[in-house]
Amino acid sequence: MIKITFPDGAVREYQPGTTALDIAKTISEGLAKKVLAAKVNGQVWDAVRPIYSDSTLQLLTWNEAEGKSTFWHSSAHLLAEAVEAQFPGVKFWVGPPVENGFYYDMDLGDRKISEDDLAAIEKKMTALAKEGNSYIRKEISKAEAVKYFEEKGDEYKLDLLGNLEDGSITFYTQGAFTDLCRGPHIPQTGLIKAIKLTNIAGAYWKGDENNKQLTRIYGITFPNQKELDEYLQMLEEAKKRDHRKLGKELGIFAFDDDIGPGLPLWLPNGALVIEQLEKLAKETEEAAGYKRVVTPHIAKESLYLTSGHLPYYQDSMYPPMELDGTKYYLKSMNCPHHHKIFAAEPKSYKDLPYRLAEYGTCYRYEQSGELFGLMRVRCLHMNDAHIYCTKEQFYEEFKAVNEMYLKYFKIFGIEKYVMRLSLHEPSKLGKKYVDEPLLWKETEELVRDVLVRTNTPFVEVQDEAAFYGPKIDVQIWSTIGREFTLATNQVDFAQGRRFKLEFTNKDNAPEIPLIIHRAPLGTHERFIGFLLEHYAGKFPVWLSPLQVKILPISDKFLEYAQNVLESLKKADIRAEIDDRPEKIGRKIRDTELAKVPFMLVVGEKEVNENKVAVRRHGKGDLGSKPVAEIIEEIAVEIRDKRAQ
Repeated sequence: MIKITFPDGAVREYQPGTTALDIAKTISEGLAKKVLAAKVNGQVWDAVRPIYSDSTLQLLTWNEAEGKSTFWHSSAHLLAEAVEAQFPGVKFWVGPPVENGFYYDMDLGDRKISEDDLAAIEKKMTALAKEGNSYIRKEISKAEAVKYFEEKGDEYKLDLLGNLEDGSITFYTQGAFTDLCRGPHIPQTGLIKAIKLTNIAGAYWKGDENNKQLTRIYGITFPNQKELDEYLQMLEEAKKRDHRKLGKELGIFAFDDDIGPGLPLWLPNGALVIEQLEKLAKETEEAAGYKRVVTPHIAKESLYLTSGHLPYYQDSMYPPMELDGTKYYLKSMNCPHHHKIFAAEPKSYKDLPYRLAEYGTCYRYEQSGELFGLMRVRCLHMNDAHIYCTKEQFYEEFKAVNEMYLKYFKIFGIEKYVMRLSLHEPSKLGKKYVDEPLLWKETEELVRDVLVRTNTPFVEVQDEAAFYGPKIDVQIWSTIGREFTLATNQVDFAQGRRFKLEFTNKDNAPEIPLIIHRAPLGTHERFIGFLLEHYAGKFPVWLSPLQVKILPISDKFLEYAQNVLESLKKADIRAEIDDRPEKIGRKIRDTELAKVPFMLVVGEKEVNENKVAVRRHGKGDLGSKPVAEIIEEIAVEIRDKRAQ
C-alpha cells in the first residue's frame, strides 16, 4: 500500500498504481467529475497517471489556476486536431495555455485561415469534444520520436526534439491527433463544453523576424456555456474600458515614436491624477512613520554587483553607459539606493523600524513584444518603500503593510483581491535564488504566519519568489472581473549581508536587519491603467483631473460664471468655464463625453437667485442649488475620497 497525504494533512492508503481520479472517486463521484488534473509531490500530473509511491496529492479542478491551465492546454490540442482535419498536412509549432485561454502556432503552407474558417474549426472542435476521447500519455525514446516526425516531414517538432534529452520525451494522443508534449492533460475531451476561437494573428517561428511567419490561432474554452457567455460579455465591456482608448480620449497619456516605445508622456490630465495619487501615498506614509527620500536615476555598476541584481536582472536593464572607464546603469530598482541611505548614518535598535519611502523613477528594458499600453512600460514611477526591522518587529511591520493595502482597496472600491505568496524552488538555489536554504525556510514561514494569523486570503505559488526572499504579489479584480497584478510586498534576508547593513542591538552588538520591500500602489503606470479600466474613465471626484465644468448659457453670464469659478478655486476644487460660443446642449454633451463629474449650468434664473443648475455625470439634472451649498457638497466628497 502507498500513503497519500492530502492538503489538510489527512493520510489515506491506496494500492500502488492508483490514479488521482481513482482517489477522487473514493471521496465522491461529484468531485471526480470535476477533477481536471492533480498536483503530485508539487508537480502537476494527469489525473489518470498512476501513482506508485508515497506522495502528497492535491486534486485540481476548474477553481484552481493549474486546473484551468491544464484545461486550456488540452483545448489547444483539440484545436490542433480540428485544424488538421480541415487542413491536412498542417505542421504545428507550440500550443501553450495563456492567461485567458490558449493559442497554437502552425504552418499552413500557402493556405490562409479566414474568420469563416474559424467558425468551421470551432464547429469541428465541438464535435470532437463530444466524442469524449481520452488524452493518452506515452513515454517514447528520442529515436522513435525523431523517426515519427521525420516521416511526417515536420521540421518544427524535430527542432523541439533537438533540445530534449532521451528519457524525458512523451507523446499525447486524443482521437486522431498525436503531439509531442510534456503534458499534463485533462482526462478526456468531453469535459470541454464551450468553445470560442477569438483571434488570428501572425507569429514568427521562435519569435525571430528572420524566420518564417506562422499562423497563430487564439481561443478560450469553458466547462459550461454560461461561463463562456459571461466571459464574452466581459470582453465586450473590456473593449469599452480599454485604458489605451480611454487614456487617449481623456488626455491622460500619449506615446511618441521620437521618445521611444514603452516611454509614456503624461499629459496635463494624467499629471493631475499622478499628483493626487502621490499626495494620498505621502499622507498615508507620513502617518505610518515613513521618512521620504530621493535617489538618482543612474548608479555605478558596482552598486548592482553588490546588490546581486546584475547577474539576475541584467537582461531587463538598459545597457550601461561608460564614462572615464566606469560603467553606469539607469536605475531599474530603488532598493540598492535605499540600502545606501540606511548605511549612511549609524543605527541602533532604537532607530528601528526604519522606514524609507520614495516615488522613484525606474527604467526596465521590457521586450518590444511585451509592451502593452501602461501595463508594460520601460519607464515606471514606483510607490516604493523599504522597512528595516528586527525579526521581533517583523510581524507588526508586515501586518501594517497589508493593512495599508486594505485601506487603499476601500478607497478605490476594490472588493475582490487575493495575496499570492510566492515561494522559492529548492532545486534552483544558487541559480535563480540566493543559496541560503535555512533562511528561505525561516522567512517563508514568517510571511505565512502573518497571513494566517490575520485571516488574509492567500494562495501559495512555487518558484516565483524574488531572488533574495519570498514575496507577496497582490492580485486584484476590476469591477468587470478582470484580474490585475497590482503591487508587491517582499521579504529580503540577503541584501543586508551584501551591503553590510547593521544596527547596534540591546546588547551593544552589531546585528543585520531584516528588510521588507513594499509598493502598495505599484507604479503610476500600471495603477492608472487599472483605474481607467476599473472606473471606465469615470474617476471619482477627488481623483478626477477636472472636477467641475461651469457652463454659461450665453456670454451674458460669463461674469457670473467667473465669480462661481473663483469660489470653487478658493475651496481647492479643480474647475473650468466652457466659454465657447456653442449651444448649451452641445456643451453638456461634450462635458459628459469628457467624464467631468459635475456640470454647473448658469443662466438668467441662476444669476438672479445666486444659484447654479447642477448636473452630475451619468445621473443628469440634480436641480438648482445655492453656490455655497454645492461647493460644500463637492468639497466633502473630495475630502472623504468617495470611490464613486
